[in-house]
Amino acid sequence: MKIKEILAILEEMAPLAYAEDFDNVGLLVGNSDLETTGVLVCHDALENVIDEAIAKQCNLVVCFHPILFSGLKKITGKNYVERAVIKAIKNDIAIYAVHTALDNHQDGVNKIFCDALGLTKTKILVPKQHFIQKLVTYTVPDNADKVRQAILQAGAGTIGNYDNCSYNSEGFSTYQGNEKSNPSVGKKGELTSTTEIKVEVIFEKHLQSKILKALFSSHVYEEVAYEIYDLQNSHQQIGLGMIGEFETAIPEADFLQMVKDKMLCGGIRHSAFLGKPIRKIAVLGGSGSFAIKNAIQSGADAYLTADLKYHNFYEAENQLLLADIGHFESERFTKNHIVDYLTKKIANFAPSLLKSRIILSEENTNPVKYL
Repeated sequence: MKIKEILAILEEMAPLAYAEDFDNVGLLVGNSDLETTGVLVCHDALENVIDEAIAKQCNLVVCFHPILFSGLKKITGKNYVERAVIKAIKNDIAIYAVHTALDNHQDGVNKIFCDALGLTKTKILVPKQHFIQKLVTYTVPDNADKVRQAILQAGAGTIGNYDNCSYNSEGFSTYQGNEKSNPSVGKKGELTSTTEIKVEVIFEKHLQSKILKALFSSHVYEEVAYEIYDLQNSHQQIGLGMIGEFETAIPEADFLQMVKDKMLCGGIRHSAFLGKPIRKIAVLGGSGSFAIKNAIQSGADAYLTADLKYHNFYEAENQLLLADIGHFESERFTKNHIVDYLTKKIANFAPSLLKSRIILSEENTNPVKYL
């Protein structure tokens, strides 16, 4: 089984199109055409993790955080990033990062966070914006069903829990082709009047080229008329953070102790207690200060995230309990999820790459220590 086949499975789990624009996800180092000898899954692809991959004969390291985040102008081994990259290249080890592609997935980092706490009725906290587009096209009635089915099969027309969604209306059109034209309806040089069906569908913007290819291949017109619009609608199934609930509310101090125990936190920094029980919780794995207002607007009793600064705690505005549980701690079960996902998927069609070759890294890459 080649590395690129593993990468295809990873992209099913965390589509790269879901990643934030600032991020650096996907294959960062290595040759995807090599045969896979083993997969090591880690949180951070540091030099000691590459050493572990070498020792365990794994030539693919799947990490959550990208070891290459900004560009490298030199690779001399002067810092931890360069040393890890040099060692990986020397040993033909590929490095693949998922990061915000998995953060934004509805079954990704924040669903894992919610599941670890036992939260139910989960939904996205900050839905992804500017991710939905709309296609409008026109064709004759005899061709409408073929066009509609083609673009729907290419991924258009999915809205939340519904698929095959389209809006269709009948109208009247005119056109006249010149002497070089080859109209499928009417004759060149003559004004043609015909009934047309207008087909409208929405789609995730990364599918645009695939959908247009399906449109052109299924359409009878020589010149296909179509329009594409960027929509302001947020995507309710893709985005950062998540909101969930406990069946029964619990006191603030008990809540934080439970979080500390379940997420294995070295410590928790939090805003002042408000004297009200905790039932509805917002979470965002990693750096989440930007979503404090979203947590308040959601009606959450508490917001769990990481990397909060001094003044961020004021932003709680006595409306919720704000807690920083640690960056690594808020994402700690992500690598377990990746191992489980790969193991289940690969077992279905690649028994030669046994479960023992999908390995959870034993290295603790959390740079923060607690006294």
